[in-house]
Amino acid sequence: MRMEELVQEKLRHAFRDESIIFDKSRFAGGLTNYNYIMNIKGIEYVIRQPGGMTEQIIDRKIEQVNNNIASEFGVNSDCVYFDEHSGIKISIYIQDSQNMAQADPCSPKNLESVANLMKKIHSFPKPFLNIFDWKAELSKYERIIQQQRGQFFFDYTTLKDKLVDFVQENIKSTSLVPCHNDTVPENFILDAKGRTYLIDWEYSGMNDPCWDVAAYILESKLSAEAINYLSHSYFGHPLTPMEELKIKSFMMAQDLLWTAWALIRHYNGDDFLEYCTIRYERLRKNIKILTKSPNCSIASMVTI
Repeated sequence: MRMEELVQEKLRHAFRDESIIFDKSRFAGGLTNYNYIMNIKGIEYVIRQPGGMTEQIIDRKIEQVNNNIASEFGVNSDCVYFDEHSGIKISIYIQDSQNMAQADPCSPKNLESVANLMKKIHSFPKPFLNIFDWKAELSKYERIIQQQRGQFFFDYTTLKDKLVDFVQENIKSTSLVPCHNDTVPENFILDAKGRTYLIDWEYSGMNDPCWDVAAYILESKLSAEAINYLSHSYFGHPLTPMEELKIKSFMMAQDLLWTAWALIRHYNGDDFLEYCTIRYERLRKNIKILTKSPNCSIASMVTI
């Protein structure tokens, strides 16, 4: 059965209505998945259609548990249906909302909202079900690429070894707290009343909180001024040398990890080669600079 047909079947089952047609007319974005807005019986919902290869990349049982925890503590959109086998999810659409990329991810007001929301998540009194280890995730992605008979960049192994060595030499301690691990500005949703939500908990797990901070900086391409504002809002003080090294290390780790993720999608036939190349070129630039001088600015690392 094609995924679109399966989504329609699940919609009809969830709402007990055999007349529902999954028409995909209102696309709501997404990279890992494809999201669509549908009006069903007078209520608007976001329908998640899982993207290619996600059944191998994502553990949906873990995601469902963590998704529920995030909802329990009021930071997630309301989920009304979750199929852990297919990854199809139905959530209530947040009315009159825009994501942080649309609302300006660099404004002081939004940076403060993002920092406060991340602090709340990282302080959940209930732990997530799993540990998010970027090196273990990377190994999993590499195995999938090999199973696809895909190829890596010619200097992939060399760059990965340099990155792992840099992280081992510079990060002496980490902490584990509930983390989202995919804090792109598109996942932060701002409603008309100014409340901020964080959606899409597929990659969530226990991790060092600097991973989430680093991801927002990198994905939002924050300026030096915005990075300083976010850091003060989140940490309450200027970055310590260790916090700065963690953020730099995790920014590079994210570029490597999501490069491998994009290669999986590329070899599955999806259009992710440009995305993959951009991230890898930035990693190549940053690892070269940082192995010579770890004192470069964080802001200089967000561009190619």
